[in-house]
Amino acid sequence: MMRLLGLFALIPATLVLAISFFVLFTIRKIESQGLKVFGYVISALLWVAAALLFLTGVYTMSTGRHPMMPMVQQMMSGQRQWMRGAPMSEMMPAQKQK
Repeated sequence: MMRLLGLFALIPATLVLAISFFVLFTIRKIESQGLKVFGYVISALLWVAAALLFLTGVYTMSTGRHPMMPMVQQMMSGQRQWMRGAPMSEMMPAQKQK
């Protein structure tokens, strides 16, 4: 079941690539050299983000583990403690007194 979650990484990766296409498309219309350089930098960063999204999906599909799953499980266990009526002092870390 978790392996199939890797396929969902294609959706945001495709959206990021589409945005970079439109950034590159608008760069061709701009005459200012400074804005062109800025647009190329933005499109390169969008390509890197799309590659990271795609690689996260490949990792999830190959291993069956999602990188965010331990955090989600920890949050869910905290909600279960709250629903059972555990005191807030047990759920929240101790704060330093000033």
